[in-house]
Amino acid sequence: MSGTFTPGYVRLLETGELGRRVESARRCLESCDLCARYCRVDRRKSIEGAVCRTGERAVVVSYGPHHGEEDPLRGWGGSGTIFFSRCSLRCVFCQNWDISQRGIGREVEPRELAGMMLELQRAGCHNINLVTPSHVVAQVIAAVHDAAQRGLALPLVYNTGGYDSPEALALLEGIIDIYMPDMKYGDSILARKYSKVRNYVEANRAAVKEMHRQVGDLVLDANGIAQRGLLVRHLVLPHGIAGSEEVLRFLATGISRDTYLNLMDQYRPCYRADEYPELGQPITREEYREALAAAARLGLTRLDRRVTA
Repeated sequence: MSGTFTPGYVRLLETGELGRRVESARRCLESCDLCARYCRVDRRKSIEGAVCRTGERAVVVSYGPHHGEEDPLRGWGGSGTIFFSRCSLRCVFCQNWDISQRGIGREVEPRELAGMMLELQRAGCHNINLVTPSHVVAQVIAAVHDAAQRGLALPLVYNTGGYDSPEALALLEGIIDIYMPDMKYGDSILARKYSKVRNYVEANRAAVKEMHRQVGDLVLDANGIAQRGLLVRHLVLPHGIAGSEEVLRFLATGISRDTYLNLMDQYRPCYRADEYPELGQPITREEYREALAAAARLGLTRLDRRVTA
């Protein structure tokens, strides 16, 4: 990392604002509004009625250096991933369904979660990559407050399914350095069918706009490692289900043509996809080439280097 880089949360720690965010986020758990479902469950008392099935403590499945992430995140030292259990989405084709739906893992206190972050820093990772964090925003902020006091100084990556609430993003402003949302669909009706959420497109686009307002386009250091900004993932689905052209047009005209984009081609039928014949096969080479052509036509040229089709 550049010697002049200072994560946003370090500055918030120095002013006392990070501590205030811990308390504000904890209060949000009492009538939860931390994802766009707005369950309004008091998660400090019970998980009954909470779609994420997560209470006052985050559940961690695993953590460690990850060398399979996007080039600006993995570098040579790996991205320091922390995988959280559960998810606010119910994607029928989820490739990590055992984590997102079964709820494997163990509960951790903020102090232990902070220790994981510090361990990843000592291991030489370039960042702390919070995977599926939307439902544990309060727990993450508390852990970052603890870790920052003990010397954490890596960029934080918010690696999300993109169904985030404005209330959560307001709490995260100045704490998160790199936002990495999915943009899964261009049509909310299809999102309802395949991910079991309402108004996904509206919530997702509002969230991505706010993320970009907070951090701007992705900025790399002299070694090509991400320091700050927005990185978007879009998974191409069979038969145009993802609405790739609509998603890419929004990025080009509503966000920035300089958006760093991972246009993913690795869809394979998983989980409950076999219940939906239209999702029962991988995408074709032609379907992926059409998405690449749409990105080029719209002026989106900052694609992850691993795109080869």
